[in-house]
Formats: sequence, structure tokens, C-alpha cells
Amino acid sequence: MKLLLHACCGPCSLEPTRFLANEGHDITIAYMNSNIHPASEYDRRLSTLRAWADRENLPIVEGPYDVRAWEGCVGTVASDTYASREDRCRACYRMRLEEAARYASEHGFDGVSTTLTVSPYQYTDIIREELKRAAGAHGIASLFEDFRPLYDEATRRSRELGMYRQNYCGCRISQAEAEAERRERKAARAAKREA
Repeated sequence: MKLLLHACCGPCSLEPTRFLANEGHDITIAYMNSNIHPASEYDRRLSTLRAWADRENLPIVEGPYDVRAWEGCVGTVASDTYASREDRCRACYRMRLEEAARYASEHGFDGVSTTLTVSPYQYTDIIREELKRAAGAHGIASLFEDFRPLYDEATRRSRELGMYRQNYCGCRISQAEAEAERRERKAARAAKREA
């Protein structure tokens, strides 16, 4: 299958591309991630992905980096007092996978997939639903794989390769949440030492 593989970063792409290539798919990576904040982080992740993909002879297509569109889609969900992280992530997945499916359909791909499921921190069932919805809307195949069992190997390989590994999902909200969690852990360790 001529497959467009939506990728969030280099480390998360390692094992899914290996797996899908072994299955016989002709892979092009799609970097379509207007969620990533700030722009310097977006560039750093893309640079890491490109350096690795170039060594592997994997083509990459890049979507527009449109933070306003992401804010318009996800920011309105996030500003709702009753919205959950799950709702916010669904809106983000929907936007990015829709972009990938549209590109795949317009450029002669047979199907679309994503590396998002390699992370144990993502909502795998929602990703499955959104991938299927986006692919169906554009008349192409949805190739869903739960790549979570490959996470440890992807982590090991990315460290071995010296790849940049981010410490938050990507959006401004996840960045703030991750920083708050790190501060809480640091404060708890300091309190434990004092006790």
C-alpha cells in the first residue's frame, strides 16, 4: 500500500516505520503538527525527524504550520471549563489526521496511518476513531496500528541514535501541564529530603 504516515516526531517514528515497511508498505512521512508550541520546538522536532528520515531514505512532506487554525480548533475546546484533556486531544487529533487524510487523498496515496499510537500517553481508542473518520471522509484506507508495544524499543533506539527527545506532547497546554508536574515532583522531593 502507498501509505502516508502522519508522524509527530523522530523518536516516535522509528518503530512504526520499521514495522510498516516490514509489512510491505511504501511509506511517506507526513509532518503535519500545527499543535506544536513554540515554533522553535516545531522546528527542532522537524529537524530531528528529517535528519533520521534522510538517512533512512524516507520521503517527508510537511503541512503548513498554522497555529491560528490549531487555536481556532483546539483552543476553543480547551477554553471550555467543562472540557477534559480527552476532549482537547480529540480535537487536536481530528485536525491533524484530517489534514493528513486530505493530503493523502489529493496526492494518490492508498491509505493513511499515524505514529501517535506509539506513545502510552495518548488516547489510542480516540486516535483509532479519528483516523478512521478522516480516512473515510476522503475515500482512502485507514491503517490503524496500536504501536504502544513498540514504545520501549523506540525509546531505546532514539537514545542510542542521540535523537532529540521532547518532554511534553507538543501543544502549549501540554507544555504547561508538564512543567507544573515537574515542579510538583521537585517540591515533593525537596519536602522528602527536609523531612
